[in-house]
Amino acid sequence: IPPPPMPSQAPSFGGPVTLNVGGTLYATTLETLTRFPDSMLGAMFREGAALPPNSGPQGSSYYFIDRDGKAFRHILNFLRLGCLDLPRGYGETALLRAEADFYQIQPLLDALRELEVTQGTEVVTAALFHADVDATPRLVHFSARRGPHHYELSAARVDTFRANIFCTDPTCLGVLRARFGVAEGEGGEGSPHFRLEWAPCPEGLPEVEYRRLGLKQLWAVGEAGERREVLGTPGFLEEVLQVALEHGFRLDSVFPDPEDLLNSRSLRFVRH
Repeated sequence: IPPPPMPSQAPSFGGPVTLNVGGTLYATTLETLTRFPDSMLGAMFREGAALPPNSGPQGSSYYFIDRDGKAFRHILNFLRLGCLDLPRGYGETALLRAEADFYQIQPLLDALRELEVTQGTEVVTAALFHADVDATPRLVHFSARRGPHHYELSAARVDTFRANIFCTDPTCLGVLRARFGVAEGEGGEGSPHFRLEWAPCPEGLPEVEYRRLGLKQLWAVGEAGERREVLGTPGFLEEVLQVALEHGFRLDSVFPDPEDLLNSRSLRFVRH
């Protein structure tokens, strides 16, 4: 099957541009995206930049950005209006600041800094943060082709990890969702918790068998946009610890062995 045709030319100024940001679609213009030429978006979409779009259904095209789709709404509004206009009681300024830093929009970073100053020092409120993770190993059998007419039965161990995160601080919870790529709706609207399930692809298991089993990897996205694969319990708990400490939590309990922190099954944090 031949690949779908690619657009013959880049979008022109004045015409619509479709963005897919973390699964959320936005329509805007090149004038809006290049409002601040020194930003990352300004560099991506400046006139003459060779940036091929992705092909969508029925000949449509879009540009994919692997970032938080919900927060991009406020990024785009700032590009359109030139000023910061957040909803009353907006509680994800830390996440928005991280996104603005990724896109390198310095005027937005300055506006967020002024907002924090006018609102005064953020009051640290009491909160509870709990994370637990469990691993389930299983043996997967599959047929491996060794020759034109030779197939051999093979097996590989697959470790499936399931994690539950509960946090009563909405800002911290939003950062965790963005780090692990969790959609806002997962866990219910306004829910203080969400779940994760992943299984790293083991050595020796063909990629086609890994996909056939419906398994998926887990990635953590850093503040600079770098992606790190979470391979198991230590990697997951290290990411959780970093976020918890950045938001003023202290470690309250570790199960089952307090001396083996990164290989534990449950961590509990509190903030007074």
